[in-house]
Amino acid sequence: MSIPAFLNGRLKIPVIASPLFIISQPDLVIAECKAGVIGSFPSLNARPSGVLETWLQRLTTELTEGDAPFAVNLIVHRSTPRLEEDLALCVKYKVPIVITSLGVREDVYQAIHSYGGIVLHDVITDVFARKAIQKGADGLIAVAAGAGGHAGTLSPFALIQEIRQWFDGPLALSGSIANGNAIAAARALGADFAYIGSAFIATEEAVALPAYKQMIVDSHADDIVYSNLFTGVHGNYLKPSIIAAGLDPDHLPESDPSKMNFAEASGDKKAWRDIWGCGQGIGAVDAVLPAGKLVERLANEYHAALARLAANG
Repeated sequence: MSIPAFLNGRLKIPVIASPLFIISQPDLVIAECKAGVIGSFPSLNARPSGVLETWLQRLTTELTEGDAPFAVNLIVHRSTPRLEEDLALCVKYKVPIVITSLGVREDVYQAIHSYGGIVLHDVITDVFARKAIQKGADGLIAVAAGAGGHAGTLSPFALIQEIRQWFDGPLALSGSIANGNAIAAARALGADFAYIGSAFIATEEAVALPAYKQMIVDSHADDIVYSNLFTGVHGNYLKPSIIAAGLDPDHLPESDPSKMNFAEASGDKKAWRDIWGCGQGIGAVDAVLPAGKLVERLANEYHAALARLAANG
């Protein structure tokens, strides 16, 4: 296993707070990094496009070498018209970590490497993992069953096992991780980092509606629906939000998998704004907290889990 050297001493716990569409903005990212975990956001959250430079200026100014670094998520998909523009800004501001999704491009990796940045690519199968590393990615994010948003279907046991048979570089695990026990389990499986998203939606700094945050607090794993209707790519969503949009969560149609459509879900109800993504681990979320308090809870649980395992031999 391999954690990049520049992270030494900068993380309180081995966690990457995943990039949450719309929700992850500078206040949340800064709070995450100052609490001791890698904060991240999708570049497309900065709208219109000129806003991204303002965000990067703020992040590079307010975060210090004593804080955890931040990451920017680039959607490497033909439907993303801003990719070249956003990539150029990542290079200009020397974003330390870039997370790529939904596409593999050598030129993107080379641009990030030109200033010493590292690239983590998210994957749902071993085949995609091999392709990303062959094309030049530095590390991987294994998106297993139960992850929020765009998620795979493989068990984390199977996915991490297959990747670790040939890859010893940086590896994060995503899928139903919302407490310190799960972080310890991810490490035991062979991951370097736990990749946590849904728990950070229910934080004070997250740009999510109060009803969305409360729905996470009130919901459990059986309230999650897996569908590709809303974007063309399969993902996990909160059942109550689907019902509120006027749809039957048990009989959703299939969408065109070739498109990232972000289409209307029903009438004036739009995907991502009204249909709320979430992972299966939310049973561990019982309150809306400041991000720093959430990280503190995760750290206490994580170290208690390690101590318990050590005591039990």
